[in-house]
This record gives sequence, C-alpha cells and structure tokens, in this order.
Amino acid sequence: MNSSRVFLRVNRVEAALCAKAREATVSDLHEAAAPRGIGGLMSSRMRPIQKGARIAGPAVTAFCAPGDNLMMHRALYLAQPGDVLVVVCDAETSGAQWGDMAARYALRKGLAGVVVQGCVRDTDTVEALGLPVWSTHVLSIHPDKCGHGFVNTPVVCDGVLVQPGDLVMADGDGVVCVPRREAGEVVEAALARMRKEEEMARAVEGGEAVWDLGGSAASYSAMNVEEIDAAFDDAR
Repeated sequence: MNSSRVFLRVNRVEAALCAKAREATVSDLHEAAAPRGIGGLMSSRMRPIQKGARIAGPAVTAFCAPGDNLMMHRALYLAQPGDVLVVVCDAETSGAQWGDMAARYALRKGLAGVVVQGCVRDTDTVEALGLPVWSTHVLSIHPDKCGHGFVNTPVVCDGVLVQPGDLVMADGDGVVCVPRREAGEVVEAALARMRKEEEMARAVEGGEAVWDLGGSAASYSAMNVEEIDAAFDDAR
C-alpha cells in the first residue's frame, strides 16, 4: 500500500472572486464568515515574514513528514499562477519547510503566496525577494527530502481545515480560509462590511464619535450601568 498520495488536479475558487477578496481584509472576511459558521481564522502564531502584503487565492496543499519538505516541493511544482501554497508539518520545528530557493521558484511560477505551519528559513532573502510568506516559526534547521506525505488533500493548518481550491486570504492581521463553495457569499458580505466601515471612517473624520457610531452607546444604555459623578478616591 502506498504511504503517500498526490492529487494532480485542484478544483479552484474562481480567480475573479479572489481578486474581489483582495479588495477587503482578513478581518472583513473573518467577520463575514464567522456568523455563518464557515471558514476559519488561523491563530496569532501565524505571522507574515514581510509587512504590508495582502494575498487571496486558491489553496494548494502539502502535508509533510517530520523534518522533511519533499511533498512541499511536489506541491510547489504542481501549483499554478495565483495559487496560495499551504504547507503543514505537525512536527513544526523538525525541519525548515520553506527557504530562498523555493521562494525564487514560487515567484517565477507566479504564486500569490505561501502559508506554512512549520519553519521558514532564509527570511532576509525571502523578504527581499518580495514573495508573501506567513509561518508559525522561523528556524534554520535542515530539511530532508525523502519523506512520505500528501499533496492536494485536505489539511488542518494551524487549527483550520483547508481543502484544495478553498479561498485563502492573508494580510498583516493573519490568515483566513473560506470553503470554495461558500466563498462567493462570504466575499460579497465582506465587501459590504468594508463599505460600511469606510462610511464610518468618513463620519469619524467628520467629527462624530466612534461611541455613537459603532453600537457601543446602545449596548451600554441597555446594561443599566451605575455612573458616579466623582473620582473613585474622593473623600478618602
């Protein structure tokens, strides 16, 4: 029986929808997806190597053996322009999953970016190259290239289920994944939220208080809070 499995094809979320998603932010997408009980936000461990990047694209996945990145390289070889490569190694600090040579090749292929549950190394070069990369660890430990694993199968990356072709978006706030079939609905809701936030920003810049605009005042009024017109240490 084979210990590894590689799927050569991916049913991808549409490129036009990914472009629309990039108009919003990870926060917008998460706020739109969470009430619907779909999608997932990766934890605060998942941080960008470079500042200011924002990507959205279909997931191509790799699950790697401890201390090994062979399956990452196979997934990278199979990836297409605009894809987001999602790499998972449960033994996260056992071997670097990503480095400068992979980054150079990914740029040449036109990948949107890379998300790694595991180690990234050569980060100065990776940052200078300009390929957007997010990872849970930075560590220069050597990887082997002989381990079994999986390519383009569902993976759990930093606690979030990612299936090949799902919409993956990442920016300075983190990484979110939305299932391919629900992505259209979620992106439209995210853009609506973004427009509402833009209206609120204009109101604040025009002199209005966030307290009055964001629902805080109404919630506070309903709480029957005791307000005391004094300092807490008066008359001590």
